[in-house]
Amino acid sequence: MLRPIWIVSLALAIVLSGPLSTGAYAQNQPSVVGGGTIESIRIQGNERIEEETVLSYFGVRPGDSFDPERIDAGLKKLFATGLFRDVTIGRENGTLVISLVENPIINRIAFEGNRRIDDEDLSAELQLRPRVVFTETRVQNDVQRILEIYRRSGRFAATVEPKIIQLQQNRVDLVFEIDEGPLTGVKAIDFIGNRAFSDGDLRDVITTTESAWWRFLSSTDNYDPDRLAADQDLLRRFYLSEGYADFRILSAVAELAPEGDGFVITMTLEEGDRYRFGDMEIETSLKNLDPESLQNQVTTEPGDWYDATEVDRTIGKLTDVVGELGYAFVEVRPRPEIDREQDIIAISYEIREGPRVYVERIDIRGNVRTRDKVIRREFRVVEGDAFNTSKIRRSRQRIENLGFFSRVDVQTAQGSAPDQTVIEVDVQEQSTGELSLGAGFSTSEGPFADVSLRERNLLGNGQDLRLGFRLSSRRSRLDLSFTEPYFLDRDIAAGFDLFRTSTDFGNESSFEQESVGGSLRAGFDVTENLRETVRYTLRRDDIHDVDATASAVVREEEGVTWRSIVGNEFFYDRLDNRFSPTEGYFARLQNDVAGLGGDARFLRTTVSGGYYFPITESIIASARGEVGYIFGIADEVRISDRYFLGGDSLRGFASRGVGPRDVATDDALGGNFLYSGTAEVSFPLGLPEELQIRGRVFSDFGAVTGLDEDGPTIEDTASPRLSVGTGLTWRSPLGPIALDFAIPILIEDYDEEERFRFSFGTRF
Repeated sequence: MLRPIWIVSLALAIVLSGPLSTGAYAQNQPSVVGGGTIESIRIQGNERIEEETVLSYFGVRPGDSFDPERIDAGLKKLFATGLFRDVTIGRENGTLVISLVENPIINRIAFEGNRRIDDEDLSAELQLRPRVVFTETRVQNDVQRILEIYRRSGRFAATVEPKIIQLQQNRVDLVFEIDEGPLTGVKAIDFIGNRAFSDGDLRDVITTTESAWWRFLSSTDNYDPDRLAADQDLLRRFYLSEGYADFRILSAVAELAPEGDGFVITMTLEEGDRYRFGDMEIETSLKNLDPESLQNQVTTEPGDWYDATEVDRTIGKLTDVVGELGYAFVEVRPRPEIDREQDIIAISYEIREGPRVYVERIDIRGNVRTRDKVIRREFRVVEGDAFNTSKIRRSRQRIENLGFFSRVDVQTAQGSAPDQTVIEVDVQEQSTGELSLGAGFSTSEGPFADVSLRERNLLGNGQDLRLGFRLSSRRSRLDLSFTEPYFLDRDIAAGFDLFRTSTDFGNESSFEQESVGGSLRAGFDVTENLRETVRYTLRRDDIHDVDATASAVVREEEGVTWRSIVGNEFFYDRLDNRFSPTEGYFARLQNDVAGLGGDARFLRTTVSGGYYFPITESIIASARGEVGYIFGIADEVRISDRYFLGGDSLRGFASRGVGPRDVATDDALGGNFLYSGTAEVSFPLGLPEELQIRGRVFSDFGAVTGLDEDGPTIEDTASPRLSVGTGLTWRSPLGPIALDFAIPILIEDYDEEERFRFSFGTRF
């Protein structure tokens, strides 16, 4: 009678001696009996994959022992490659047999049924590619990627079904059959628990919008879970900026309406009490730093409504100022003290020496086309420098001002040592090449058309090349310009301009003018915010087609003259954004000297500046002004060099409508002295934000005077002109539209009025 232990051993031997044939190694063990030496390995079933490749993955070679654990590990490695659909391992005496069924190769990937999203956009998101090994797992992953693309575009009912077409030589065509389904919009956005602000006020805060017929050019009314998560952060920021320090979002739920025609979003809020600022103090342990001298950097006053945004702004200003005083390692921490009975939050800003941290390296990601050096040269710190928050903030602003990126994110990470930090720059490139055709109408030029070819980031080097042509009923211009922002690898922006302009001043001054010339220029930073530009211009001016009845002053100007001008400009920039400022100021000083050759000799100086400040987050006030003076050097100033005012520069008055004038011929003659200014408030009109329509109220003032010539019919006075008006701008899908209506308040009898100005332009 066999003992139980022998029965078990015999059963194991029988099971292990049979071949292993399965598509999942986890359900079977290698069919080999431990003991003995592998004399040879036979591989069968492989078509594309070399035997040596299989053995390198398997990890077991002839001469090794029949070790079930090693063979099991090799089996797992073969499956992990994704190259095989099935693997079978068996033993024939001293030979180990590996039987393979290879996964097919993808011959082609196609999409059917997709009308809203192009094949190229879908292909860019897929893992699978032609000539890549086909696996079911990868196909299912790509199905989910396609569905996610459609969900991001608001189509949650989309379905994707992969189809496999078998071809010869173990190849397949993969076809994704797509049913895009209807758009899944946002039917309603409801708020629960809001007492201080209405549902309409809160809907204006978030970016998700309710579906409406006028939003056909926008996607913000499509349900997007990521956008909803971002909207919750916007709500928190809004309430914290309005004094509700205890605000919480209890839930944010999106449910598909019973009709299936859209989502209903419901946010449950807990506002809490509204707080005011209490006492504000500055404390510091830094030597030779007087807290009282920093008090003016605090942007709030006791009694103001609590605003977390202003607290962050104060932290930033204190950090910048202290950093500029030479304290490289500093951190500012607000320490709030909340009095819930009085609804007051007192804040102490504690300035102390932070850890000594140095920049180990700067990592840049996301720049596919733009070279690293274009981004690195905008940094105010380099590897090895002391970490400085204000310089990092300024570096980010400089990168944004390049205009090459739609998003710039600068973060810090721990370096290889506690005193080392890594600056991580993540950018998202945007189109910098422009091939545009333009058409439109403006009050000053009438109908116009322009063609422009421009590349602002030539070959990824940050160079700017532009060729443009503009034609209107009164003006034509052809120009070519090129700028190398870092000439000879130095912080010098060098470039040239070539131009040819023809302008009809017949309505204003009874002549036409053609100018042909070019200029060389170079600009460099004097300080972080002060930039100097020097320029040399050589220009040929031809005044012709002068009316026989024109002013004698104009008739004397007829003919060709040459100008050789050396110019210099200082520009001081403290704006928060160069392209769309909402806060800050700028100042500009320009000097031009003509006379180093040519026919004209003069000295011209122009000073201008502007100041922007937010009244609220969306209402922006600004004040701008300009003063200019030109005088001839042993010669009178010619009409093509004088100052003119009116039109866009002084609304309410016609182009060249203000200044010295021959009242007998009604010709504008220009003047040697100019002053002008504008006070303006820009504000939203309460329309959906995506329409990008803003209104403005303004007042313009100024005058031009100081004509060299005089005569009985020439009127010239320095008295100020003043106008008030209102207008709006609309960044329409067809191009920018601007409307202005202004009424002159202070005006001379001989000035030309123009109460309504309109401009419309589009680019294709």
